[in-house]
Amino acid sequence: MGSETQARVPVIDLSKLETLEAGTEAWGSTCKAMRVGLEEFGCFCVVFEEVSLELHNSFFGAVDELFQLPIETRIKNTSEKAYHGYFGRYSFLPLYESMAIENPTQLDAAQSFANLMWPAQGNNHFSETIQRFSTLMAKLDKIITRMVLESYGVTKQLIDTNIDSTANLLRFFKYRVPEEHETDVGLHAHTDLTFFSIIHQHLIGGLQIQSLDDQWIDLEPSGHCSFVVMAGDALMAWSNDRIRSCRHRVTMKAEETRYSAGMFSFKNGTISVPEELVDDANPLRYKPFNHFDFLTYDKAKGSKKFLYRIRDYCSI
Repeated sequence: MGSETQARVPVIDLSKLETLEAGTEAWGSTCKAMRVGLEEFGCFCVVFEEVSLELHNSFFGAVDELFQLPIETRIKNTSEKAYHGYFGRYSFLPLYESMAIENPTQLDAAQSFANLMWPAQGNNHFSETIQRFSTLMAKLDKIITRMVLESYGVTKQLIDTNIDSTANLLRFFKYRVPEEHETDVGLHAHTDLTFFSIIHQHLIGGLQIQSLDDQWIDLEPSGHCSFVVMAGDALMAWSNDRIRSCRHRVTMKAEETRYSAGMFSFKNGTISVPEELVDDANPLRYKPFNHFDFLTYDKAKGSKKFLYRIRDYCSI
């Protein structure tokens, strides 16, 4: 889609956080812009200059190094948690491959992953770079979570509990160039099962989000400190359908490998719709649910007939 359509997706500058104080007019207008983006598109874009050009380049250099490893090594990225390990080599998604690290803000978790991928000597540069990047992404996730939840008038205690229950997953994505007569579908249209997904693209575009009127909007990479913040199904349920989960896809048009990364947030414990978001005009739409049980259910027997899979799991 053209730039006129794309410009409707809010772009929020969070580079100068020290000047953004809770309770100020600037704080309130920023919270409102996030809320508008999530309610209308399921997403918004963020400029976050704490991620430097040096870190951006170092991070994607590490991602490229990771995907250069033999496939026999890459598939060792497994997890007991649903959707937390290696994906790839699917006949219906031939261009797509991804890997993930749980708790990536913890250096020992990043080192454990590096030791699995490089068993002979490990890879300190990789693990330190991943930990640096993930720490900033987790910081961004906390800021956004606090501002979005505050915009709905819930209590500070509920906001703090939500943030404290967060478990992060860093996922790396690779999309190879289509061969002749091969599909250009990098990733089929879908919504994430997360609370928030924060996507960071490298140089090659391809990410598209679906608007309320079913138009596909290109979200092109726009710099080393640019991120796309998407609502997942769990956030949609928490908001009692005020926020809609972002439906998105990846289409490969470039003649160069595409890399991107996503910091995904999940919640330990029970997610419930706050009482502040239930009234006569907005009756309760979801039962309380456990986020990781939802993932397990969806992978085992979730219905693909539902546009938003959370509705299959716990809608009323």
